[in-house]
Amino acid sequence: MSTTTEAAELGRRVRARLADLHPHEPAGDLRTLPGGHSGLTYCVTAGEVSYVVKAVPPGQRAVGRNDVLRQARILRALAGSPVPVPAVVAVDETEPAWFAMEFVDGEAVEPVLDEHRLDPGRCRTRMLALAGVLRELHGTVVAEGLEPLGPAGELERWSRTMRAVPDELRPGSEDVLRALAARVPDSTAPALTHGDFRLGNVLCRGERPAAVVDWEIWGYGDPRIDLAWFLLFTDHRNFPRLGRAVPGLPTEEELLTAYLDGRPEPPALDWFRALARTKMAAIMGHNLRRHREGKHHDPDQERLPPTVAAMIRTAADILAQRSPRS
Repeated sequence: MSTTTEAAELGRRVRARLADLHPHEPAGDLRTLPGGHSGLTYCVTAGEVSYVVKAVPPGQRAVGRNDVLRQARILRALAGSPVPVPAVVAVDETEPAWFAMEFVDGEAVEPVLDEHRLDPGRCRTRMLALAGVLRELHGTVVAEGLEPLGPAGELERWSRTMRAVPDELRPGSEDVLRALAARVPDSTAPALTHGDFRLGNVLCRGERPAAVVDWEIWGYGDPRIDLAWFLLFTDHRNFPRLGRAVPGLPTEEELLTAYLDGRPEPPALDWFRALARTKMAAIMGHNLRRHREGKHHDPDQERLPPTVAAMIRTAADILAQRSPRS
C-alpha cells in the first residue's frame, strides 16, 4: 500500500470517529503539522473546531516515540488535574493506531534556543509559572502498578544512548559515565515525570502555560530527573553556537526556589544536573549521527558538536566540585 493510500485511509478513519462529535459538520482532510518528532502528527478541522491527530507511522511498531497510545493514556490520566494538557477526544487502537486531542492555541517557545521576538519579561514570567506546573506534576497521584525507574535506571538508559554515538563526537563522555556510576544517589519517592520538561514543550497564552505537550518519554521515576533538565534551559551559555541570551531569564537558583515553594532542596541534585547534561549530549550526539549516516537529513545538526562537548565538560565539572548540593 502506498504512503498516499495509507494517509487517505487514516484520514477516513479519523473523519469517521469525529463524525460522532460533529454529526452535522464533516471533518476535513488531515494536514501535516511540522515539528513533530514522534509518530505522525496532523491537524484536522470539523466545523470551527480543530484537533491534533497523532498516529503510528505505517509499517512501524507502536513502541518508544511511536507509541501514541501510551501518550494518550497519560493525557487522559492528567485530565482535570492541575497540570494543563490537551483533552483526548478519540482513540483508535486498530493498527496503525492513532488518537485525536483538542488543538490548543498557544506559543511553544524555548527562550534560549528558539528564534523569537518574545518580550524577555514574558519569557521570565512563563518560566517561573512553569516551575509551579512541574511541582504539580510531581505531586500528581498515579495509578498502582507502574514500575518506577530510579537514578541507576536513568543512567543506564542514557549511557546506552551515549555509547551508540561515535567516540569522536563525545570526547570525555566515558569518564563522565564512570563518575556518575560511582556515585549513584538513593532514590526518592517516585513521581510522574515528563522526560523533556521545558518551555519549548508547553503551549503558553500570554504569561501562562495553557498545555504541556510532547509526552513521548513520560515515565514514573525520580522527580529530580525532570527538575535538573528544566534548570538546564535557564542559561544560553550551556548551548555554545546554539543559545541566545535572554535578559532577566530566571537563574537556576531562582527557578529552583520557585519549584520548591518553601520545601527543602532535594538531596544530590548536582548528580542529576550532571546527568541532565550527559543526557543532552547523548541525544544531540545521536541526532548528529543519524544526520551524518543519512537516516535523517538535517544540516543544522552540524552546529551541535560544540554544545555536545560543552555538556560533557560541564557535567564533569559539576561532578568534580564540592558544593552543598553534592
